[in-house]
Amino acid sequence: MAFGVFIHRQDSIYDDSPAERYQFPRQYLGRVQACLGDWIIYYEPRKVAGTRGYFAMARVQQVIADPAAPDMYIAVIEPGSYLDFANPVPFADAQGVIERGVLNEEGRISGRAQAAVRPLSPADFDRITSLGLDDEVPLLPRVGENTASDGFAEEQAPFVFEQDRERARFLTSRIVRDRVFRRVVLRAYDERCAITGLKLINGGGRAEVAAAHIRPVEANGPDIVNNGIALSGTVHWMFDRGLISLSDDLDILISRQANDTDGIRSFINRTGRALLPLRAHDRPHPHFLQWHREKCFKQ
Repeated sequence: MAFGVFIHRQDSIYDDSPAERYQFPRQYLGRVQACLGDWIIYYEPRKVAGTRGYFAMARVQQVIADPAAPDMYIAVIEPGSYLDFANPVPFADAQGVIERGVLNEEGRISGRAQAAVRPLSPADFDRITSLGLDDEVPLLPRVGENTASDGFAEEQAPFVFEQDRERARFLTSRIVRDRVFRRVVLRAYDERCAITGLKLINGGGRAEVAAAHIRPVEANGPDIVNNGIALSGTVHWMFDRGLISLSDDLDILISRQANDTDGIRSFINRTGRALLPLRAHDRPHPHFLQWHREKCFKQ
């Protein structure tokens, strides 16, 4: 088993769904198979406008031939393993490239940086994930006595996991994943409820809105931003219980089984549609909306 970097972009010609599958040609079969059972990091190339850099991680569960495309293969992503980074990590910062494995012996960027699938050293994996999962309240232990979180300060060293099971336990922790997912979703929606349009901040400066999974974790819903939506408390309760849902065009649907439809309408913003994140890749995916309508919404 080994860590890897998988290059992905929104306008890819490949049939990718980062939280579920990664399609690739035969030339990368050996490299992908080396990652079987281990973690990979998704990277968006620098030439993509508004690149997210290293933006998520996931674990490869299986590698299969694509039955629909000759000479193509699919890396099946382990359900529940995908996680968007709280902070997308750039290719390089003031100290140089983050992924040291792309440097040659002279310390220059080599052709390895262009490979769509490439191996990743444990040190590079820990460095990228510690930056990607960093939060105002530290998610990872710090090296040294200074434990204050001040962004990507030079003294903030990446955490080195002593054992693989320690790393796996941390990366699959529901506490860690829920905190990161909340940050990613609330940032996408500017801490505003997508249904009511309200942006309420309590006296402690915390947004009174939750990051809801459209397809819940208990039903193998991934921790990806387009499976999330920002909802205030009562709206979240109605959404989870199928009293409201969303069409693929994000029209707000009210269940015919609701006993107070007028009351529910009073919560809905005057457009009758869910408010959208600015970035297209943050918006609810029709795949997850369909699941909610078919499995949760009370028609």
